[in-house]
Amino acid sequence: MDYRQYLELRADKRFGKPCVKGTRISVYDVLNWLSNGMSKEEIRSDFEELSNEMIDACLAYAADKERRLVSIS
Repeated sequence: MDYRQYLELRADKRFGKPCVKGTRISVYDVLNWLSNGMSKEEIRSDFEELSNEMIDACLAYAADKERRLVSIS
């Protein structure tokens, strides 16, 4: 998945943290909700602007970031 279709980094939004395009929802927010047991359906119910693809993009971003950290060590 090319998460860049769904995510953006802007210095003027959420202190430059990666966010879902067109929202102020950060990747961290989505990952935190998932790690606390929320399902994709529950997240989409609370935040109707999000799609399954956007949530998957957050997961793909985190996986890519982790892969890069592990390969450097």
